[in-house]
Amino acid sequence: MTKMRVGLVFGGRSGEHEVSVRSAKSIYEALDKNKYEVELLGVDKTGQWHRMDQKWLPKGAEMKALPSGEKGLAVQEEKVDIFFPIIHGTFGEDGTLQGLFELLDVAYVGAGVLGSAVGMDKDVQKRLLIQAGIPVANYVSLSLSTSSGNPKIPFKFPVFVKPANMGSSVGISKIEKEIEVEKAIKLAFQYDTKVIVEEAVEGREIEISVLGNEEPTASLPGEVIPRGHEFYDYEAKYIDENGAELVIPARLSAEQIKICQELAVKTFKVLECSCMARVDMFLTPEGKFVVNEINTLPGFTNISMYPKLWEATGIKYADLLDKLIRLALEKKKEKDKLKRSYS
Repeated sequence: MTKMRVGLVFGGRSGEHEVSVRSAKSIYEALDKNKYEVELLGVDKTGQWHRMDQKWLPKGAEMKALPSGEKGLAVQEEKVDIFFPIIHGTFGEDGTLQGLFELLDVAYVGAGVLGSAVGMDKDVQKRLLIQAGIPVANYVSLSLSTSSGNPKIPFKFPVFVKPANMGSSVGISKIEKEIEVEKAIKLAFQYDTKVIVEEAVEGREIEISVLGNEEPTASLPGEVIPRGHEFYDYEAKYIDENGAELVIPARLSAEQIKICQELAVKTFKVLECSCMARVDMFLTPEGKFVVNEINTLPGFTNISMYPKLWEATGIKYADLLDKLIRLALEKKKEKDKLKRSYS
């Protein structure tokens, strides 16, 4: 039996480099080696690509320089049947890497260029969700050219200040008073040229995994309960082992589960996503769901919410990887049917 050659791309230039490495390690270990020949393609923090042997897959830390004599990778040196990108954040989850795969005319796991870019930009994302009638938090968007030192915030505190294009809660601050806003904005601008200030939504943090292309389905919802942290920040997610309690499945009524699953699928479709995404939302004390954001390349360690939610729904980690690869191949097959010339 001929094995499918999978290019597992990880690392990257964003602040989520270490998270990506952990995700790649879990995926590599779970992929069925009887079905797949896995090519490890590591991208270091300077943007250099490296072909890596299994022994050089780091254990959840920054990717180190390769041994003397090994060199950067030319992506097309050998045929790859499908790419599995797991570079979270900028230069991986924002459409740039997906654009490269489109130019190479190869199949790849995850959303396309548009869905990835929109899913990454919290400002544009919210505009589209509002237009579709999907509830989101009140917010304002700031750019480097228009931002003043301490802008007027048109809603009540507390607020969150976030880089518009970032994930894993990197560069995010929760602010209780107006006097603290300027410092938080300066921090967020270290990670992006656009920043959003968002009204904090009081409520339970609910997360749902979505899987599929034209007819996506939603997993059972889970709930994140931060412990000892103001919110579910980077440290709570990846450093502090006791930083949060993950309740899977979330303790919701059957009606609430149906509502949030339908909202997650609608969000996925409105934002032109495909293959997979995790939709995060709040359940307010009044019983209303408010969408926080979508993650088109969510964390994929064996303890990450995306695979754990599907496991609770009945799909094991390794089987989930198989499904994602099949969805990517289906998406490529449909694109290959399109005419590329006019006569």
